[in-house]
Amino acid sequence: MRAATRAERLLEVAHRSRSRRIEEVLCSGGAAVTPYSSVRRRSSTELRGATAWRLSPSIAVRDLPDAVRAKALDAGAPEWLASLPALVAALADEWHLEVGDAFPDPTEAYVVAVTRADGTPAVLKLLVPRRSDAARYEIAVLRLAGGVSCARLLAADEARGALLLERLGPAMSTLALPQLERLPILCDLAAAIWRPASGQRSSASPTAGLPTGAEKAEWLSGYIRRKWDLLGRPCSRAAVDQALAAAESRRAAHDPARAVLNHGDVHQWNALRAGDGFKLVDPDGVWAEPEYDLGVLMREDPVELMAGDPWARAHWLAARTGTDPRAIWEWGVAERVSTGLALTAIGLQPVAADMLAAADAIAGD
Repeated sequence: MRAATRAERLLEVAHRSRSRRIEEVLCSGGAAVTPYSSVRRRSSTELRGATAWRLSPSIAVRDLPDAVRAKALDAGAPEWLASLPALVAALADEWHLEVGDAFPDPTEAYVVAVTRADGTPAVLKLLVPRRSDAARYEIAVLRLAGGVSCARLLAADEARGALLLERLGPAMSTLALPQLERLPILCDLAAAIWRPASGQRSSASPTAGLPTGAEKAEWLSGYIRRKWDLLGRPCSRAAVDQALAAAESRRAAHDPARAVLNHGDVHQWNALRAGDGFKLVDPDGVWAEPEYDLGVLMREDPVELMAGDPWARAHWLAARTGTDPRAIWEWGVAERVSTGLALTAIGLQPVAADMLAAADAIAGD
């Protein structure tokens, strides 16, 4: 075997040093975590600064958001936090990434700006382990979408919950678009993903195993029952009962013939600028009636929802997409309580309280 050249030896030393610096900073905790109490949810791939990806990898994971840490602890995954330094270093080596600055606002993943070996800017996303199939669901949706309406998936490691995604621009939420401008865009983005489930759940399909609408409704019911008590009942019994009834109604109504691929979390914080339009990020993935995606839009902007007739939004969404307003309403009722509880668990205020206040008001009508 030939002797290594001086240049090769220098590269090897630099490579080992880079991995060691990443791990040292992560293990030491680095600088103080960015305060999160006053920050509204932001999408995981929004670019926070044009030069962020050029920064030294030695600062890569210092600013782990409070909400992500809380999510990991709430999900019973403290070991994931401990393993994060080694995980970032390993993926940077395997995927030939230069690690830049962390994004401060995600809630369910550690997300960092990176650049690939060919100079392409990208985003590395490491999901908090909250259920065994979360990474598989997201990867499946992104692969099926193929970069249309969703961020393009560049690489993935399902076992480690790791995704490498194209870098997108700012979130729609930062652009101050009025709701009547946002909703058509979001509806069109969701509809571009909708496709029939027929033939898509075979073992050979990249979408195999995604939950059905009936399974999603059952999960929502179980989560609401469990979290409401654990969190000290932060909303009324009437709101919980209404949400459980709505989820049961959608479970019973599930029709495989109407089921389409849903993104599962369509809102303005998950819609990022892409050229002259937008793309969605952070899909949950579910085979359900299309009204499920629209129910998420009913869940969002609770203060604006309650400023007028809440049913007016459901009817507007139904008219825009040719769907059923009652199904949209019921999914919204269940999602509003479930998400309000989830955000309460990780301390994301004031939006958690706003959602649950809207749920209380609607249940009291």
